[in-house]
Amino acid sequence: MDTLMQSVDERTRLAGANRLEILLFSLGKDEQTNREEVFGINVFKIREVMHVPEVTQAPDMPPGVKGMVCLRGDMIPVIDLVHFCNLNMTEEPTVLIVTEFNRRTQGFLVSSVEQILRMEWNEIKVPPPMLANRLGGLVTAVTELKDGRIVMVLDVEKVLAQTSENIDDPTQFEGVEHLDTKATILFADDSSVARKQISKTLDTLGIEYMSAKNGEEAWERLEEQAEHAKSLGVPLKEIIQLVLTDIEMPGMDGYVLTRKIKDDPRMKDIPVVMHSSLSADANITIGKSVGVNAYVAKFDPRELAKTLEPFLKKDQ
Repeated sequence: MDTLMQSVDERTRLAGANRLEILLFSLGKDEQTNREEVFGINVFKIREVMHVPEVTQAPDMPPGVKGMVCLRGDMIPVIDLVHFCNLNMTEEPTVLIVTEFNRRTQGFLVSSVEQILRMEWNEIKVPPPMLANRLGGLVTAVTELKDGRIVMVLDVEKVLAQTSENIDDPTQFEGVEHLDTKATILFADDSSVARKQISKTLDTLGIEYMSAKNGEEAWERLEEQAEHAKSLGVPLKEIIQLVLTDIEMPGMDGYVLTRKIKDDPRMKDIPVVMHSSLSADANITIGKSVGVNAYVAKFDPRELAKTLEPFLKKDQ
């Protein structure tokens, strides 16, 4: 399994070209249908893949958390995706996918891993309502394989939110103060949990906002507002003062969205802040190369507010 985690530099180059690699995995066959469904996760979020080590049970664990494992001296939580998604499967999980995002490390128990698939973001689509509502709304994107199978990309940020004891702690908003400024932000994120967290932070700051579920939708909103600004005879920056964008989004990722904004004379003066669970130096470097004005890792409301404040006050 070590070969799954090679060529990080190459993946970094892919990320800057609206392309990515996803690891395909299975949670087993459904007891009723005997059908095996395929799931995917961005390889950039994976630290390693291994056979399941000994899992230590712990009392009062959140639903779906199997226990803890010791990984090179660190204790990390292990999430049983079958149990978390309330599925009935025929096989016991044999593989642990160790993930790292939102500055947290956790393991996902799965039945098997299949392959790494190289794709373009425009091949990954927003799920239709029938799929979007599956697994408690955990499916954030879908794509079709050449053999006709559908791959469901899970909203792992939502998994983390629902299995963490403090990620929804209201005290994390302490210190986020109302800004005495009039500003409107457009933000884009495909995770429902992230959109909720961003909205709450902006509400606390007293900032008005428009939201989009992915880069394509954000670009459409920007073009609409650019036409509106033109009809009013004012620069677009008088209507939208800042764009806040995630990196990973179906259709168009945050890198491409940023490049399009900076290449468009109507929009180039609008600051773009990248807000992502992918906080490695490589991701930050790519962001700078396409014109990102600032980069902030998910999710700390105080850090997000601190990053946004200079741009909004400067604008005033």
